[in-house]
Amino acid sequence: MESSELKKDTSNIEPVRGSIFTQKIRVPLGFIFAVVFLFFSQPKSIYIITGLFIALCGLFLRLWSAGHLRKHRQLTISGPYRFTRNPLYLGSFLMGIGFSVAAAVFWMPILFLVLFLAVYIPVMKREEAELIQAYGQKYREYLEEVPIFFPALRSASKPTETDFLFQQLIDNKEYNSVIGFIFIACILFIKLIWL
Repeated sequence: MESSELKKDTSNIEPVRGSIFTQKIRVPLGFIFAVVFLFFSQPKSIYIITGLFIALCGLFLRLWSAGHLRKHRQLTISGPYRFTRNPLYLGSFLMGIGFSVAAAVFWMPILFLVLFLAVYIPVMKREEAELIQAYGQKYREYLEEVPIFFPALRSASKPTETDFLFQQLIDNKEYNSVIGFIFIACILFIKLIWL
């Protein structure tokens, strides 16, 4: 659906309290968590291998998602969006859990999980309301077929003609996730070797 076809459907939409605030603080909060993570991490080989594998899965999910996402142009229901409505956030979740495991500090995954739930549940609900306003019934149907976060084991929606585009990944600035992954992995290995 192109932007000229967007529908405004404001019926039955209630704003999610606190979601605007959580949308604004999620990036700064992520940086604060990264500083805490880098300071307190005590990486060990087995934890780094396990954690980076989980984080790498999350990175690939984010890259796959970003290559399909056409922000503000059409409702994206192709690629990983056939299995979950929020594959980018699921990718971020896997990256965060993976890095938390790699830190080899027992409370790190717990802290990450609490922060993630506190920030991203309101954000997902707010974005859901915005997509209902933008796409109306088409999004409501998609919402009924595809889970909000944890993916369905099989595709619930019909495949669309939207293909993965590497340029779309660049346009969505997903290279930042790759840079972040490499940076954190390097810090973990430096700490493992030198500390």
